[in-house]
Amino acid sequence: MYRVLAINPGATSTKIAVFDDESVVLKRTIEHLGDDLAPSDGLQDQLPYRRSLVERALREAGVAVASLSAVVGRGGLLKPVAGGTYLVDEAMLEDVRTARFGLHASNLGAQLASALAAEAGVPAYVVDPVVVDEFEPVARLSGMPDLPRLSRSHALNCKAVARRAATDMGKRYDEVDMIVVHLGTGISVTAHRHGRMVDVNDAAEEGPFSPDRCGSLPSQALAKLCYSGKYSQKEMQKRVAGEGGMFAYLGTRDAREAKARADAGDALAALVLEVMAYQTAKEVGAMATVLRGRIDRIALTGGLARSESLVRDITERISFLGPVALYPGEEEMESLAAGALRVLRGEEKTKEY
Repeated sequence: MYRVLAINPGATSTKIAVFDDESVVLKRTIEHLGDDLAPSDGLQDQLPYRRSLVERALREAGVAVASLSAVVGRGGLLKPVAGGTYLVDEAMLEDVRTARFGLHASNLGAQLASALAAEAGVPAYVVDPVVVDEFEPVARLSGMPDLPRLSRSHALNCKAVARRAATDMGKRYDEVDMIVVHLGTGISVTAHRHGRMVDVNDAAEEGPFSPDRCGSLPSQALAKLCYSGKYSQKEMQKRVAGEGGMFAYLGTRDAREAKARADAGDALAALVLEVMAYQTAKEVGAMATVLRGRIDRIALTGGLARSESLVRDITERISFLGPVALYPGEEEMESLAAGALRVLRGEEKTKEY
């Protein structure tokens, strides 16, 4: 039996889970109120505080650090890498400490995993970080050399769902071609060919609009707006990702609230929800061309996949492309542990950063 601790740090919480093989021993979300992190001057300063809370939660649950076989953290903003389970090494730690590729709470994942793994004398891993890049050359050109397309997505959940869908078909992930759609605060539509995620819309910049992200925008009009003097660069970036999409039209990021308003007769709310489904379906159609129409399964996942109306509206537009399967929610902790277990069991080779 292998005991794995999974750690997923977010902006306002640190999620932890302990697994004995696939069985959940402990699962907890440690909430960080504004005052909790106030003494910290920056993200790195939060590390000792968050670590102490994780250790306290383990003690309270009777889980000894010495009993762990491995610790796995959510991969942060790293250099582009292929999918898989990566051993946390000094090069990775240096990149997340210095925020070389961007600042995000998930950068603490590798660091927390490394610290606790060192205490236990076991390996530390990250699995399928958001920067998983398995693009083919044709997917990289955007039309402007200064702005190459980037592979940034909900890779952890998309890869996990792709493996699960393949298993449900009685096949291995590397034997199938499929499209996986993650429906969340951001929307990632990913094309998977024989075990590689060969194309995806950058969920922060491209594709369908989502609860608070604009998705693809008219480029000429956007350029004019950026130089109109109405907004600073920081304000414009927030409008694009954080205050865009459904929020820009309705003032809410909650799809349940938007649906309630639509059901009560709010025509704009109904239209916005319909357009989010419409644009998502269009992106699925685009990924169908990436796979040349050879699609074994289309999988819908993420928190918004619990919305029956959204799933119905998307499915009605894409079902002619192939069978559609529903995997609502996102089992991030299970996906992290599964990645660690695959390498511990020798089913998959550990990758080096």
